[in-house]
Amino acid sequence: MPIKINNELPAKKRLESENIFVMTEKRAMSQDIRPLKIAFLNLMPTKIDTETQFMRLLGNTPIQVDIELVQTRTHISKNTSAEHLIKFYECFDDIKDRKFDGLIVTGAPVETLDYKDVDYWRELEEIFDWADHNVYSSIFICWGAQAALWHYYGVPKYPLKEKMFGIFPHKRLSYTEPLMRGFDDVFMAPHSRHTEVRTEDVRAAGLKVLAESDKAGLYICMGKNGRQVFVTGHCEYDADTLAKEYFRDVGKGLKIKVPENYFPDDDPNNAPPLTWRSHGSLLFSNWVNYYVYQATPYDEKKIK
Repeated sequence: MPIKINNELPAKKRLESENIFVMTEKRAMSQDIRPLKIAFLNLMPTKIDTETQFMRLLGNTPIQVDIELVQTRTHISKNTSAEHLIKFYECFDDIKDRKFDGLIVTGAPVETLDYKDVDYWRELEEIFDWADHNVYSSIFICWGAQAALWHYYGVPKYPLKEKMFGIFPHKRLSYTEPLMRGFDDVFMAPHSRHTEVRTEDVRAAGLKVLAESDKAGLYICMGKNGRQVFVTGHCEYDADTLAKEYFRDVGKGLKIKVPENYFPDDDPNNAPPLTWRSHGSLLFSNWVNYYVYQATPYDEKKIK
């Protein structure tokens, strides 16, 4: 998928070095097609890393995608320069009068807070309500999935006794839903969270559960026939993302276990293998193809 991004975005050089097809705005203007318009609400503190991770996942099919980077106006990022945000991001107020084929909402390191205590919660609820009528299909990741499940369906989150941290095997539960097309019966995916939403609550809310783990619990569920997709893990993570989290916490003197099924022989001196990239790419390719491209109206003004 050629991803249309700003020519100066830091992710461009990294993606091109990995042979990911990115397209500058100038080249995209010469193509007589309507690209899919996807808003990317980035709630992660390491915004540049997160941009690169998700754009990598979106770079796998021949559909042109126009990415709009979005931030909340009610939270000041401490880990990304103001110059980067001003140059590459819009606030929700800048896009709320527009229609989008897709929306991606990332996770955020606020899961131990009550939703109402998150400083941008009211704005996020406004974005969720807006997406219901201005976005054809939305995909919510980790805390973004928990927050959306609570907002739309009243599905609660629960604190865990210890952090769910590592790479876990997951079972594919659906063989008919296009989102899971091409998935192995068992596949790996990363988790890094202190809270959970439970499969029984999701099913009681009328949502379709598509994948789960014996250890990590719910992984993928769906609502509104694919117009809402919820993913509780982090298939976008790089090979070293959990290692960075682990060494960061060790450096702070925090109690943290070695991430499960991650470092060879559970030895942090060993480089972790990347065992989840193919299924992460497949998940996003299926979402874009079957739930956005093949379903969204050609006239974006008709999205409702």
